[in-house]
Amino acid sequence: MLERFLPGVVESAAAFGGGESGDAAFVVVADNGSTDGSQAWMEEHFPQVRLLEFDRNYGFTGGYNRAFQEIEADYYVLLNSDVNTPKGWIDPLFEFMEEHPEAGICQPKICAEADHSRFEYAGAAGGFIDRYGYPFCRGRILSNIEKDEGQYDEPMEVFWASGACMMIRSALYHHLGGLDESFFAHMEEIDLCWRAHLLEYQVWCIPASVVYHVGGGTLPNDSPRKLYFNYRNNLLMLRKNLPDTIHYHRRIRARILLDNLSAAIDLLTGRWRSFSAVCRAHRDYRRMRRDLDVSPFEEGRDFEGLYPLSIVWGFFRSRKKLKFSDLDF
Repeated sequence: MLERFLPGVVESAAAFGGGESGDAAFVVVADNGSTDGSQAWMEEHFPQVRLLEFDRNYGFTGGYNRAFQEIEADYYVLLNSDVNTPKGWIDPLFEFMEEHPEAGICQPKICAEADHSRFEYAGAAGGFIDRYGYPFCRGRILSNIEKDEGQYDEPMEVFWASGACMMIRSALYHHLGGLDESFFAHMEEIDLCWRAHLLEYQVWCIPASVVYHVGGGTLPNDSPRKLYFNYRNNLLMLRKNLPDTIHYHRRIRARILLDNLSAAIDLLTGRWRSFSAVCRAHRDYRRMRRDLDVSPFEEGRDFEGLYPLSIVWGFFRSRKKLKFSDLDF
């Protein structure tokens, strides 16, 4: 991935702001304890790029937190190593953030590297969640991924931005305490964006910027390990950010019931590892929730991008053909 995509990242950073030194963008590669020769490759082919070497794998969350402790900049861009970045993609994000101080986080439009005409699963044209915490995107609802025909080319305030490619104000990142390291990986960017919303910052998708994501480069979408993190961390996210009221407990119970229905289908269809992943996710959530502080924010706060109904019910009722443009917020 480094060999394939890092040259484009370095080139686009050099071209940022027309290449003027006053608006400099620079690249840092954080090596999360890899053992595949990436460090030696970096030193040989990109000695000019700063390389941070960690002693072990601290996860998506811990890796970024440690990296950003070492970096001084007005803005950070979280960028996965499997993202194709065309020249000029940074400028629209930077310009929007400069002109909109109420925005704390933004993302580009994310299309698939394998097919540039289609949105990519992890982010598409901006993220949303339903009342039970299930995430979906403008351009992707569950497994239904739309073709990009310009239908979502307007900037839009969203609920979450994709960690595959996200720009955030550095002061906000540190004020929020960075990514929650107990998550390790998956759902951490939604949690980060939710916490930004609670501090009255906005999150946006800026489709004038486009990148192309391979997706699944670390864990494929059908990985039981990915399923475990998604189910566990989603419940942790709800516990952290919703006020401790009777309505919260009803939503949690409904979410666990939906998870159990999904696990039952896995069991009946012989997907034993997926069934086990959901069981372990719920077990570890119950253990970890005891260490979480209850949200200090009152109920009734209205955030852009919170869908008031069940996206899962709507998806299956539409026979898996539901599109974002069909939704009524």
